Order: sequence, then structure tokens, then C-alpha cells
Amino acid sequence: MNETEILALLQKHQNGSLSNEDEDKLDAWYLHKASNSTKQLNEYELEDSYEYLKSKLPLQQEKKVISLWPRVAVAASIALLLGTGMFYFTKPKEQIIQVAEKPQEIAPGGNRGILTLSNGKQIVLADISAKDTIAKEGEEDEITIKMGANGVITYIVNPDADASKEDPDSFNTLSTPTGGQYNIVLADGTKVYLNAVSSIKYPTQFNGDERVVELEGEAYFEVAKNKSKPFIVKSGEQSIEVLGTHFNVHAYNNEAVIKTTLLEGSVAVAYKNQKSVLKPGQQSNVSENFTKIKIREVDTEATIAWKNGRFKFDNADLKTVMRQLERWYGIKVEYRGDVSDVRFNGGTFMNKNLSEVLKVLELSDIKFKVEGKIIIVYP
Repeated sequence: MNETEILALLQKHQNGSLSNEDEDKLDAWYLHKASNSTKQLNEYELEDSYEYLKSKLPLQQEKKVISLWPRVAVAASIALLLGTGMFYFTKPKEQIIQVAEKPQEIAPGGNRGILTLSNGKQIVLADISAKDTIAKEGEEDEITIKMGANGVITYIVNPDADASKEDPDSFNTLSTPTGGQYNIVLADGTKVYLNAVSSIKYPTQFNGDERVVELEGEAYFEVAKNKSKPFIVKSGEQSIEVLGTHFNVHAYNNEAVIKTTLLEGSVAVAYKNQKSVLKPGQQSNVSENFTKIKIREVDTEATIAWKNGRFKFDNADLKTVMRQLERWYGIKVEYRGDVSDVRFNGGTFMNKNLSEVLKVLELSDIKFKVEGKIIIVYP
């Protein structure tokens, strides 16, 4: 058979219109080609090719015991049509396999958070359906905590409240689980967007000379302006001081570097005995491994893409990217082989299933194998 005839048969197979006679022709053609091929796959390529071919056939939808070889023959033919290469298999012995069911999709995260009040009571925000008052704080309920129609938590201070009666230890904590994000408006009007696996501790009122909050993880701040009362964000040994501006803080415990990125205004970053002032478009990096605060120009859009529902990578290394996916999809990542030189540019939307995101990453010649909630990565 010539190439035109082969392609026509392959097209029929894809359309489900291949007759038994044509299927025999296709099998015979492939067996002839495969038996004369000397090309081989290494361990990783063989496993990846088989999984890919299997996903393209009715093979994965059948729960009965079947013969592998005839299916692989047609699958390899389809692989040729798709431009993925072929002639990888020498003719094997007949073997019987038990076909597994199609892996379950891993869904993205969503709007989830836990609010811990000053008395220790915890409110699971994802369980709240009422868009109204969810709690009150203070001896005389001078603080009202509400949830807006868009799911944002807001603190409202009673203007007639006696500030002298404020409990200095009255702090709340908003935290997000794996696969959760949540937004909050603090008592001074500052907006905080909290990324997955993060927490922010803050007073229910800002009555002192400073507005101090403590952050673990990642958050984007839109700080309400108040020249007489600086806003301070503490993350480990780093302290950020602003009067009113927009910036992002990336301070996860499992990340070696704390990154502060300024979008507008100015911020002063202090770390141990050092201090630096950032300009819009700049990012500071601090770490135990650095002798000083490092400042560099960055793509701010990529830095805050998570806030806008996107993954966006600006020359990001593979392990940094995979840690983002671990926090958003609740997966565990394992590495097989050296992937230290793999970098990514581009991105996709965070509301996609994990399989769709992995397809985007595979465009950079990296391979993934999904085993339940474990993602195996190899070059």
C-alpha cells in the first residue's frame, strides 16, 4: 500500500468507520514495518509512549482482559498520523494485560478559607451561604464581620465604639487550605487577596501608631492610605513598611526566598540589619543564603497572575512551577532524572483541570505521569 492509502485507513480509524477488512490491512502493514524497524525506546520513552497510545484507543475504556498486540499495532499507526513518530516496537510475544480504568480528573481549587476569631472559634467560609453578618467581635460587639455577595470578608467598625475598651490581644486569622484562595477587607479599608496555603493574622481594629499584620504564604495587598499610620507586613525576619500602595508578598515556608514585588507607590523592605526601598516594577529577594537584599526588575503581571485566576510563568524553573501546582491541586510531585535546567514561559488559566495544565507544560519537552494524586516528572 502507498502512503495515501495508509493515511486514508488511519483517517477511517479515527472516525470509527474502519471495516474489518481495512483493519486487517492496517495491522498487516504495521506488522511488516515494525518487524523491519531497528528503532528502540529507552525506559521512560517506552512507558510514556504506551500510556499515550493507550489513551487514544478504546483500550482504556474496556474493563475486560484483552490481547495487547493487535491494539498496539493500530495505536502505533495512529501515532504516525498524529506526528508523534512510530516503529518503536519490535514484535513482542502475545501477552495478556488487565486494563485500568481512565484516571480521574484532578479539579482546580476555588474560593475556600477558614476564619479564626479572637476567642478561638473557627468559621469555615466555604460552608457559608448567607451573604450577611457572620460574626461580631469586641466586648460590646463593636466590630461586625460581614460577607459580601462576592464572598469577600469585610470588617466594619462601629463609629460610636469606645476605642479605650479595645482588647489589644483581639486578633483574627484568615487562612486558606490547599486549593483555596480568599479575599478580605481589613478594618482600615485595606484589601488583601490571600493565595492558597497561606494565612494572615491581623487586629480587628487598628488603634495604635502602626497597622501591623503577619503573613505566611502569599498575599497581594492594596493598602488604604494613611500617612500618619504606616502599614507593616511581617513575614519571618522580613518587615515591609508602606503608607498606602499595591504590592505582592511571596513568603512560603517551603520556599528559600521571600519575594516582595511592588506595583505602585513605594515600599521599604527590612531584613535583619538591612533596608531597601523598592520602585514600581521591582522585586526584592531575601534569604538566609544571601548576604544582602537583592533587587531586580520583574514582570509584575506574572507575579500577580494568581490573583487574576491565571498561571503565568516568566522564565520560571520547573520545581517552582510544580510547587504552585501542589498548592492549587493538592498533589504530590516526584522527580525522575535531572530537570534543573527546565524553564517555562507562558501560562494558562487556573480554573482548568490538572491534565490540561500539564499538557501546556509538556510543550517544553517535559513528561508527566499521573498516579492518583502523585505526579511523576521526568525529562
